[in-house]
Amino acid sequence: MPNRLRISLVIPVYNEESHLADCLNSVLAQDVPFYEIIVVDNNSTDATRQIAGLFPGVKVIQEARQGVVFARNTGFDTASGDIVARIDADTRLPVDWTRNLTRIFQDEEQGAVTGQVSYYDTSLAHTLSICDRILRRSVAWLLGPNMALQGANMALRRDIWHKLHRATCDHGGIHEDFDLAIHIAGAGFSVRYQPSLKASVAFRQATSSWLTFASYYWLCPKTYFQHGIPRGKRLVPVVVAIITLYPLLHLLSKGYNEESQRFSLSTFWNGQPVVRVNPATFVE
Repeated sequence: MPNRLRISLVIPVYNEESHLADCLNSVLAQDVPFYEIIVVDNNSTDATRQIAGLFPGVKVIQEARQGVVFARNTGFDTASGDIVARIDADTRLPVDWTRNLTRIFQDEEQGAVTGQVSYYDTSLAHTLSICDRILRRSVAWLLGPNMALQGANMALRRDIWHKLHRATCDHGGIHEDFDLAIHIAGAGFSVRYQPSLKASVAFRQATSSWLTFASYYWLCPKTYFQHGIPRGKRLVPVVVAIITLYPLLHLLSKGYNEESQRFSLSTFWNGQPVVRVNPATFVE
């Protein structure tokens, strides 16, 4: 069995009362328990903080500066494990996630890792998950040593974070996960895509408006451009293709009926868009 590594988990949250309980249930169901679980409340106005407090062993802390990058950084600074993992409040983990992560980090050259995601709250979820898997493998090939991290399913060594955290960017108009990966790789540490590290997520971006959807995905190549990394140009056709598919993705996601687990036009017309704080929104 691999040597036991202490894994701290950080979950930044803002108004996540509809997802957080399922997320934490999956976190606490791990066959190898987390060393610590840190929920960072970023000024929630709903029952998010109270829900987090109902789960034994979950540490809830506050970050007053609005923006997921600030909540993430505060959580990472608080973490004391050997490995600092991060997921979103809508992430659901398989029971062997920590065991798999431990195995991955037995490789001492492994600095940071991001994994594969599937979707659970959209029509044609299985098909979209397969397409996403193909897309992420392609992006990993396109980016190579500049591979990005995805906040819904990622981890890095804590000592790397403490070497770099003051260098990472916290201004608006960037994707905070991509920025972190850029700084890690720039310091000579490896950032790898590991498809064996699996998690399920909600496809909430697709239920938002076209402008919000397009702005969010455009942050991906934009972050590379702001750091002067030419390889980021390779993401442009990928992002354009995703944005072009917005009408279909929006229809499938917003029309998903949770009770029947099928597409419904009535659900599409009557459903409300999911409001999330965009990573590009900060109070500086």
